[in-house]
Amino acid sequence: MSSLPAMDPWPAGISTSRLLLRPAEPADVNEFTRLWTDPEVRRFLGGPVEERKLPSYQQHFALHPNTFSVVTRDTATVIGSVSVDPESRFDGRREVSYSLLPEYWGHGYAREAVTAVVDRALEEVPSDNPSIIAVTQAANVRSRRLLEAIGMRHIDCFTEWDAPQVMYSVDRYGLRSRR
Repeated sequence: MSSLPAMDPWPAGISTSRLLLRPAEPADVNEFTRLWTDPEVRRFLGGPVEERKLPSYQQHFALHPNTFSVVTRDTATVIGSVSVDPESRFDGRREVSYSLLPEYWGHGYAREAVTAVVDRALEEVPSDNPSIIAVTQAANVRSRRLLEAIGMRHIDCFTEWDAPQVMYSVDRYGLRSRR
């Protein structure tokens, strides 16, 4: 009796003109710790992760499938993360999340990385729902602009964690129409 090989998380990596998005690795712990603890990065995410919770985050982040380190191709520097939760808390819809270190904001890296991951997820991540969502605080104007720029459309408003939130969505049809 033969056994089938284990399936790798999708995909092994995604390349763009300036970035490599690869599965998060334990060696990325310092950059991820900065993403979790930087007050500016966490401004619209409920604030920095509590110090007592960091060891658990640091131990388990690289085990999450579909969590990518965003790495610059020219310097091989980890500048952020993008993930796709294949079954989010919102009716099981796939949800994209992202964060970049502040010194890399304003250079188009987030747009490039999120676009690449969303494109690939719409093509390759199995789901009964053909769309991908993203949620951010209504006050997070930069993130809202990014989501709109990549073809996502505003579909819902709600309050969570004592702050107004907005939900965006894109499906295969929306993806094709933005190309």
